[in-house]
Amino acid sequence: MSRKLRFFKDQISKAGLLGSIRPVSQPDIELEELEFQLGEHEHELIEMNFNSERLRQSYNELLEFKMVLQKASGFLVSSNSHAVTEETELEENVYSMNDYGDSVSLLEQDIRPGPSDQSGLNFVSGIICKSKALRFERMLFRATRGNMLFNQAPADEHIMDPLSTEMVEQTVFVVFFSGLQAKAKILKICEAFGANCYPVPEDMTKQRQITREVSSRLDELEATLDAGIRHRNKALTSVGFHLAKWMNMVRREKAVYDTLNMLNFDVTKKCLVGEGWCPIFAKTKIQEALQRATFDSNSQVGVIFHVMDAIESPPTYFRTNNFTSAFQEIVDAYGVARYQEANPAVYTVITFPFLFAVMFGDWGHGICLLMGALVLIARERKLSAQKLGSFMEMLFGGRYVLLLMSLFSIYCGLIYNEFFSVPFHIFGGSAYKCRDATCSDAHTVGLIKYRDPYPFGVDPSWRGSRSELPFLNSLKMKLSILLGVAQMNIGIILSYFNARFFSSSIDIRYQFVPQIIFLNSLFGYLSLLVVIKWCTGSKADLYHVMIYMFLSPTDDLGENQLFWGQGPLQIILLLLALIAVPWMLFPKPFILRKRHTERFQGRAYGMLGTSEMDLDVETDPVRQHHEEFNFSEVFVHQMIHSIEFVLGAVSNTASYLRLWALSLAHSELSTVFYEKVLLLAWGYDSFIIRLIGLAVFAFATAFILLMMETLSAFLHALRLHWVEFQNKFYLGDGYKFKPFSFASIATEDED
Repeated sequence: MSRKLRFFKDQISKAGLLGSIRPVSQPDIELEELEFQLGEHEHELIEMNFNSERLRQSYNELLEFKMVLQKASGFLVSSNSHAVTEETELEENVYSMNDYGDSVSLLEQDIRPGPSDQSGLNFVSGIICKSKALRFERMLFRATRGNMLFNQAPADEHIMDPLSTEMVEQTVFVVFFSGLQAKAKILKICEAFGANCYPVPEDMTKQRQITREVSSRLDELEATLDAGIRHRNKALTSVGFHLAKWMNMVRREKAVYDTLNMLNFDVTKKCLVGEGWCPIFAKTKIQEALQRATFDSNSQVGVIFHVMDAIESPPTYFRTNNFTSAFQEIVDAYGVARYQEANPAVYTVITFPFLFAVMFGDWGHGICLLMGALVLIARERKLSAQKLGSFMEMLFGGRYVLLLMSLFSIYCGLIYNEFFSVPFHIFGGSAYKCRDATCSDAHTVGLIKYRDPYPFGVDPSWRGSRSELPFLNSLKMKLSILLGVAQMNIGIILSYFNARFFSSSIDIRYQFVPQIIFLNSLFGYLSLLVVIKWCTGSKADLYHVMIYMFLSPTDDLGENQLFWGQGPLQIILLLLALIAVPWMLFPKPFILRKRHTERFQGRAYGMLGTSEMDLDVETDPVRQHHEEFNFSEVFVHQMIHSIEFVLGAVSNTASYLRLWALSLAHSELSTVFYEKVLLLAWGYDSFIIRLIGLAVFAFATAFILLMMETLSAFLHALRLHWVEFQNKFYLGDGYKFKPFSFASIATEDED
């Protein structure tokens, strides 16, 4: 039945009736009756298609014959000295002039009844697909060794292929030759190339008579074809009214039978036994549903619901709603969490839009994104019921992600004090003033502090000052390092909770502890120096401090010393970082080998009194597990993991500098569009120039800053979560829990 319904759907789609048919309500129908109706409709439709194809084929043959008659007559009356374009002129000139035999060509003599038999010149006329015409002519030339004359002309009408219903361009040809052998070769070549040959009489009167007969039959066939198409469309329309309901009914019944096929009979073959997964919170609901089904079906056998232990790992299921589903999809795109593993989506709800906003921070652009997100959320019910395009569906699915990204962008924009790159004195007056007329043209000292700091965010006086770019670069670069080290520490801490939940003390002692020590001995210390420098206002060179921490750890820091005891502390942190590397590498493989040896030592021996069969059953899994442990493989895996973490601690920290780079790029692009487009156009008195400048600024803001920059910041935030954050604790080698659902079946069928 599913095949028949797909056949009906394809036929309706080919007929172009798919969008014009609206489903109608229909009373419920039994499956057996539906199968009988589908069989009748299929038989009727196949018969109509067969008759239509035969009529279409006859129509095409007659149409080709008509075009061959029209084109070939022109070739037959051509002359070397003149071209006769009308049949009446040909008849008058041929039969009225006595000296015609001396002046006409061989082709014109061939169409006369008498002389053509003596000359031995014959011809074959037909029609061929235009794409094959050139190869067809070359083959004829080679087969006849050039002893032929090939004339061709494009057909006036296209021919419809009855199978593919596509219009095909055709070419009419006439081949003149001499001899029976050449005729046999030409006919074989025509057959090989799929060319249709049609006889054309030499007598013009017969040509006109045949043309009239063919035209009359074409008109009759065209009327018959139109009537058949109307009847077929009527039948398809009647099927299309109920097609959606029938397909849904068959799809559900098929899914039920597929699920029943997964069950097995018990020993008595009186009831079915099935194994499956279900969420723990749904156990009571499932038992109630099974008992209700037993009561409704008047079954004599009760339902037994038993929880059993399984060898394989259970699937992963997270309960989500409209708000959290998009964030869960972002995590699942990297990999589905292992059963009971910490779910990164809980933290991604906040960290993902926040890191996006660090790169996109502008509260003017954030308001634009917020308006778009609110429109999607306000029309949520209407849009969820519609079938959207791929881009719009992706945008609608991430509407709440867009909402949080816009809110965090407004927050970071207020911190950066940028509204379309323009600063505002929102939270009071500036703490600085210019010594010279303009800060940007100052030659001595630019800004002078004369009051308390600006209460929230960047002071607006930095905009346009001589030290604006160095100040913002330093601020955003150090802020990126602080955020990166904080997020990587969160990832390592989550690995501790994973290990504690799974009771893996070896991962806590020989993976979590050395990793947290190594990361914070180097980059945690760097973050501490950044905070101390900000708090104390020191001018210490942190580049110099970190470089010489490795090259000359015992040297005096001099002016770069930020606090007492910094030198000895650096030596201790460096030693801890060096110790953490072998701590990660060596103990875990050797401890795993020792535990494995102790666990299976002496287990290969069976108990006294057991049979050989029982011994084989007991010892095979033991022997299999014993052979599965490969120390070299475990050691190499641990070595790769350790090297990856050590090198990744450096590369991942540097990777967070993309927060600084994209934030700076977004700010500078906004400044360029504002100053070089909008302000430049506003400097003219012409209204047209101002209008053009405003249009260019709006276009650049919408398509470059709000679309391209949003996509760029989204992808970079995605990479920071997938690579820099999740690889610290997230395995992502699980599989999703996919329960039986009619709704999911309908969705998969539409896809």
